[in-house]
Amino acid sequence: MREQYINAVALRRDRVTDFDRYPFSVPAVRALSELPLHGSVTFLVGENGTGKSTLTEAIAVCCGFNPEGGSRNFNFETYSSHSELCDYLTLYKGVRHPRDGYFLRAESFYNVATNIEQLDEGGRGPKIKYSYGGSLHEKSHGESFFALLMNRLGGHGLYIFDEPEAALSPRRQLAMLCRIDELVKQESQLVIATHSPILTAYPDSVIYELSADGIHRRAYEETDNFRVTKEFLNRYPRMLRELLD
Repeated sequence: MREQYINAVALRRDRVTDFDRYPFSVPAVRALSELPLHGSVTFLVGENGTGKSTLTEAIAVCCGFNPEGGSRNFNFETYSSHSELCDYLTLYKGVRHPRDGYFLRAESFYNVATNIEQLDEGGRGPKIKYSYGGSLHEKSHGESFFALLMNRLGGHGLYIFDEPEAALSPRRQLAMLCRIDELVKQESQLVIATHSPILTAYPDSVIYELSADGIHRRAYEETDNFRVTKEFLNRYPRMLRELLD
C-alpha cells in the first residue's frame, strides 16, 4: 500500500472532562478512540445528527484548513460555529506531505466564493478566481462545486469534503466519481462525509457508518444509504403508498 498523508485520527480521551457535553456527547464522538484512514478514500456516512460534519470539520481544522472551507491560505470568518473537537484530536501523519489541499464544506461554500471575490478586488496579482475556472458567483451552485473539483484541485493533495453531493445532480455525482478516481491516481488522499450512494460506491475506499452505536466499518451494500435507496427504487409505487397513505 502506498504511503499516505494521514494514517489515522484519534480522540485524546484523557483530556475530555465531560462526555455529556457537546460535541463529546455525540455518540460517534463519545465512542471514538482511533480511526484508521484509507490511503485513497475514507467515507463517513450516517443519519443526520450522527456527527459526520462535526468530525469532518475537526479533521480539516487539525490539518490547517479554515473551518468554513478553502485551502490553507483562507483565514476569513463569517460566523464562528465550529466545535472544539479539533483541540482534542491527534492526527497520525505519514512521512509524505501533500503538495495541495482543500476543504470543501457544502453549507459554507458560498462564503468561500465571496471571499475569493473580495481578495481579487483588493489584490494586484493573478486573480484567484481563474484557478477555479472563473467567478464562482457567476455559476449555479452545482456548477460552482463542479468547477472547484475540475479546476482547483491539482492532485498530490489532501482533500476533505463535507457533503459535496449537496448541489450535484446524479449525473454530476457520476462525473465526480470519475474525478475522485483521477485524484486518487494522482496520489491524493480524500476524506468525504456524504449521503450519496453513488459516491460511496467508489471501490478503493473504506466506509465508516456513524450512528447511535458509535462508528463501524461497513461494506457498501450494508450502509443505510445503499439499502434505503435500493429499496425505494426497486418498489417505489408500493413504498409511496405506504408512506403517503
